[in-house]
Amino acid sequence: MGKLRALFLAFVALIIALEQGLVQANFYKATVFNWGSENGAIYNNGNDLSLSLNNISGCGIQTKKQFMFGSMEMHIKLVPGNSAGTVTAYYMSSTGDKHDEIDFEFLGNLSGQPYVIHTNVYTQGVGNREQQFYPWFDPTADYHNYTIHWNPTHIVWYVDGLPIRVFRNYESIGIPYPNKQAMRTYSSIWNADNWATRGGLVKIDWNSAPFVARYRQFRPRCCKWMGQRSIYQCAAETPGNWWTSPAYSRLSYAEAGQMDWVRNNYMIYDYCKDTARFARQMPPECSQPQF
Repeated sequence: MGKLRALFLAFVALIIALEQGLVQANFYKATVFNWGSENGAIYNNGNDLSLSLNNISGCGIQTKKQFMFGSMEMHIKLVPGNSAGTVTAYYMSSTGDKHDEIDFEFLGNLSGQPYVIHTNVYTQGVGNREQQFYPWFDPTADYHNYTIHWNPTHIVWYVDGLPIRVFRNYESIGIPYPNKQAMRTYSSIWNADNWATRGGLVKIDWNSAPFVARYRQFRPRCCKWMGQRSIYQCAAETPGNWWTSPAYSRLSYAEAGQMDWVRNNYMIYDYCKDTARFARQMPPECSQPQF
């Protein structure tokens, strides 16, 4: 009986893991256009998406469901050619003045110049935690995997499986961490030529419009928000909550080495090193270990 009970419990845990960890990724079923729907298209049986920007409007989507912890994966092919002044955003966010948010933003540039991968995290409505990178590949030539991994201990930004940034939970020393507000996933393309390229010096060339970003393989392997009880249920260390297992509580030795390689070779801005900006009163997380 003991073996049968153990097998039954393992089966139940597997079902829970599938229920919690794998969310239908079809764009038709999982997302809705929240603005500029005339510039968006879902095709290939709902598996592919395009968002475009012209001189009239950009376009955006959001997930129908809200989530609390897990892994949000998207394959994106960015706007080719002269994309100066455009921003393609892919992020998770709650709502309201005290919202939490985890950002990937891709800042366009002149033909032949590299994109900028812009990351940020907001806690209780406060951001100002920007880190930026050049990609080590052409993000317009093919699809690349951009993943946000969010759990009770840390947030990790991955590009093609390589971690580029970590934001750890230091609530124990008074640093806010996003762990009490459900988030949806959003993506959009929009006109940001007042700041996106060289601080707004390079404007959009509308002769190159429309600017089109393409998406596929959307994988929201996350805990679905079921109301306030999800704050605790999604953070519980149970078999169904794979993201809370010790293996996901910090980077592995190999991942730490990969992140060092990216940051040493491709990081172009780190708020934690911008002493002039903060008048040497640096954000408290900057003095803490990253991983």
